[in-house]
Amino acid sequence: MDNKNIKMFLIGLGVGVLLMGGFVGGAVVDRAKGLSFIDKLIPRSNVVENSNGSLQVVNEENVVTNVVEKVTPSVVTVSISKTQVQYSSPFGLDIFDQFFGIQRPQEQTTQQIEQDIGSGFIVSSDGLIVTNKHVVSDTEAKYRVVIGKDEIVDVQNIYRDPSNDLAILKINKTGLTAMDLGDSDKLKVGQTVIAIGTALGEFRSTVTTGVISGLGRGIVAGSGAAGSERLDNVIQTDAAINPGNSGGPLLNSSGQVIGVNVAVSQQGQNIGFAIPINIVKDSLSTFKSTGEFNRPYLGVAYRMISKQTALLNDVPAGAYVQSVVSGSPAEKAEIKTGDIITEIDGTKLVADKEVSLIEIVNKKKVGDSIKVVYWRDGKTNDVTVKLEKKAE
Repeated sequence: MDNKNIKMFLIGLGVGVLLMGGFVGGAVVDRAKGLSFIDKLIPRSNVVENSNGSLQVVNEENVVTNVVEKVTPSVVTVSISKTQVQYSSPFGLDIFDQFFGIQRPQEQTTQQIEQDIGSGFIVSSDGLIVTNKHVVSDTEAKYRVVIGKDEIVDVQNIYRDPSNDLAILKINKTGLTAMDLGDSDKLKVGQTVIAIGTALGEFRSTVTTGVISGLGRGIVAGSGAAGSERLDNVIQTDAAINPGNSGGPLLNSSGQVIGVNVAVSQQGQNIGFAIPINIVKDSLSTFKSTGEFNRPYLGVAYRMISKQTALLNDVPAGAYVQSVVSGSPAEKAEIKTGDIITEIDGTKLVADKEVSLIEIVNKKKVGDSIKVVYWRDGKTNDVTVKLEKKAE
């Protein structure tokens, strides 16, 4: 190749590199001039058409920024307002008094607490907001939501779903932008997700990204003070979810809500969990038709036993009953601690296949009767249980 040809080759290569750099960086390309070239170099799945007819190459960065710009106005911060009473001795700490058990008069002081404690997102234009039940668990407190940068609106009513750690907040405001709810049954491990919320109860509209790390997980969410809920079939993600993110949306790359951020693991880093949005959609449908969360419950705390564990212990696989709630349908049916529930209405409970007891129960209605097959002391028994509504 002579010097002239080498020169022409290098010029052509440089032009090609510049064009590719512009395309991959998210450049807007004229449809008439650039379409055929894009078709050859970039998958059409990475190209979107703008409202003006031009084409834009989509990469990871502008996917996230587009979603954030679209949904942030529909993400809210949940704040608590409460008067806290404190008692203290005017004489201070006296070891002599403590030793002899002397009781001195206590001074009573009150402190007004105003604090951001969680997140939520708008699901209807007339003022319905979804969050976690444990975020608004204090029935004596008043709650507010912060919409946008600084619009504060009082919460008028709270409807709690104790079975799924969900709550609906009603505010007196219309014309809101509701979020688009996706389909959590179609999620795949490795799928990109985006979380938005008020991290640590301080940093509003915090955005984190990651992937779906696992599906069908079982966790206990909440706190000792607010109560804990056993949640099955939740989404695991490595998108950073911090205290304060609870109740906020987990989104896919199209800006659809696919989960409600609910908890973060205390045992490991980059392990967060979200309630699948299809559970929320079912709860919303029930709420809109009845005005309340009319969810059934069985009334047992349990741990799934895998086939391998069952073989090692010479017991059947299923849901090992750790405790039974007093007055619950399970107690009325004489299900006891130590029983292993192996089947509900013909569906076998197999941990390896992630067939969840609570998932089966949640698909039923209050008042439905279910056939429960359980193992006790080497014998298999069955009983009919009538499901009831779980009190808040």
